[in-house]
Amino acid sequence: MKYNYIVIEGIIGSGKTTLATMLAEEFNGRLILEKFADNPFLPKFYENPAQYSFPLEMSFLAERYQHIANELTGQDLFHNFTISDYHIIKSLIFAQNNLTTDEYKLFTTIYKIIFHQIPKPDLWIYLHVDPQKALKNIQKRGRSYEQNITVEYLENIQKGYLNYLKQLTNQRILMINTDTIDFVSNSNDYLNIKHLISLDYDYGITLK
Repeated sequence: MKYNYIVIEGIIGSGKTTLATMLAEEFNGRLILEKFADNPFLPKFYENPAQYSFPLEMSFLAERYQHIANELTGQDLFHNFTISDYHIIKSLIFAQNNLTTDEYKLFTTIYKIIFHQIPKPDLWIYLHVDPQKALKNIQKRGRSYEQNITVEYLENIQKGYLNYLKQLTNQRILMINTDTIDFVSNSNDYLNIKHLISLDYDYGITLK
């Protein structure tokens, strides 16, 4: 593995956790996975977004910062690189979609303080997926609190990601269209992704 720190991002149901786990296992990587299931506000948010969006986003921001900071500052002599299925920018994307204007203004003030303390990855991988396909993946895995997610919600989150990634400078971003591939069941698709990761990229977005 040529990179020291890789982040895989994408909307809910895009397969980022699965791909991060596969790559970590094969290349002896330290794996950082989001602990979203432990957040007590998440089920409440899906039932009543207006009431619980702000405490949800603030708690996620705190949890993500603490988790990433702890993982990346600790020395690891037993793994060749670090790979994560999320970055703290995820908090900004979701907050932009879920919060009111005043709430988002307060949120971004705190976010900007935290963001600059988190190391930047050597490579971003964004798994671009059609929201309809992502929704089917969500329904298939059967988490009860996710069953009220709509295609429109996923579309808005994906737009937020794409708009943000376009603004990043001095960052290598590999965007992979996963609509027509299945890297879990098809070994050739997985091999192709590994090949793409092995290539050299200039700063900016590379579409594959």
